[in-house]
Amino acid sequence: MRDEAAHLRVRRLPSAHEAPLQTSSPAAAPADDERLNWLSSIPFFAVHFMCLFAFVVGAKPVDLAVCVGLYIVRMWGITAGYHRYFSHRAFKTGRVFQFILALVGSTSTQKGVLWWAANHRHHHRYSDQGEDIHSPVQKGFWFSHVGWILCDKYGKTRMEGIKDFARFPELVWLNRFHLVPSVALAVALYFVGGFSMLVWGYFVSTTLLWHGTFTINSLSHIFGKRRYKTTDTSRNNWLLALVTLGEGWHNNHHYHQNTANQGWFWWEVDLSYYSLKVLSWFKVVEGLRLPSEATKYSYLKYTAEERAELAAPTSFFGAGGARAQLVAAKSAAEAQLVAAKTAAEAQLIAAKTAAEGKVREALAAAADHLPSSAPTPEPLLKS
Repeated sequence: MRDEAAHLRVRRLPSAHEAPLQTSSPAAAPADDERLNWLSSIPFFAVHFMCLFAFVVGAKPVDLAVCVGLYIVRMWGITAGYHRYFSHRAFKTGRVFQFILALVGSTSTQKGVLWWAANHRHHHRYSDQGEDIHSPVQKGFWFSHVGWILCDKYGKTRMEGIKDFARFPELVWLNRFHLVPSVALAVALYFVGGFSMLVWGYFVSTTLLWHGTFTINSLSHIFGKRRYKTTDTSRNNWLLALVTLGEGWHNNHHYHQNTANQGWFWWEVDLSYYSLKVLSWFKVVEGLRLPSEATKYSYLKYTAEERAELAAPTSFFGAGGARAQLVAAKSAAEAQLVAAKTAAEAQLIAAKTAAEGKVREALAAAADHLPSSAPTPEPLLKS
C-alpha cells in the first residue's frame, strides 16, 4: 500500500512569506447543490422524530442498556474503524478484521466506509480552507454539523481519494449497500426486544451517535484549547473526547494526523486507543503509530506571542467569529509582507543613493586632473 503521506499532510501555520489563509465571504450564499435536499433528507428527520416514541414506550433498564451499549460499540466503529484505520491508516490489521471494522461502522448509519474515509481525507487536505467540505469557518455551524450531509453536493464517493481501500470488493459492496447493516440491526432489535428496544436501541442511540460524531466537525473547531499551531481552528476539548471515545483531542490530531492515539498525554482520555492497544496484545491489530517525543513537545519551543495567539478565545456560533480570526491572521500576514517589501525597497533606494554619491565624488575628484578642453563628468551621471 502506498505511503499515507501521499494523501495526508501535517498542516502548519504559514510563515510571512507563504500564501495567506483563504477565507470565504461572510455574506456568501450557498450554492444550489449545497442547499438542504428536503426530499432525500426525510429519513434523517424521521429517525429524529421516532425518538419521541421514547416518551410513549417508557424507559426500561434493558432498553437503556442496549441504547448505551450500541452507542459505544458503534462510536468505536466510527473512531477506530472509519476514522483512524480507513481514513488515516494509523495501524495495520488483516483483511477479516478490516471488514469487521467497516461492518461495525456501517451500523452507525453514517453512509459507506469508502465515502466516509474519502471525504475525511479531503477535509484534512483543505481544513478550514475554501475547499473544506464541512468547515464552520467557511460555511457556519449548521452546515459543518449536518448541512453538508443533507445536501446533494457530497453524495458521491470520492473514489480517487480512497484507492488504497477501493481495491477490496467486499468494501466496495459494503460502501454501495451501506444501509443493509443498519436495517438488519433495527430489525434484529425489534424481534429481540419489541418496539421499545427498537426505539431506544436504534432510533435514540443512532440520533445521539450522529450528533456525537458531528460535534467533531463543528464544535471541536470552535470550543476548546489549542496546544499546537495549525492552519485551521482545531481545538482540544475534554468533554467531546469523552463523548466520542477520544476524538475530542482534535488539535493534537490535526497537528499530526496518522497516529493511533489522539490523546497524547496521560490525562487525555482516549478510549478508542486503549481498545486498540488491548487488541494489539492479541495480534488482532499491529503497527500502532504514535507521535514522537519531538512532535508531542514541539509546543514548548513556541514564543510568548505564539502562545498568546493560541490561547486567544474564539467568539463563534456561526461563521463570523472563527472567520474573523482567520481574516485577522490573513491581514497580519499581508501586513508583514507589505512591511518586508517596503523595508527592502527602502534599503535598495538607500544603497542606490549612496552608490551614486560615491560615483559623483569620484568623478568630481577626477575632473580636477582633466585638461581644460575635456568635457565635465556631470553629464555622464545623467546619461
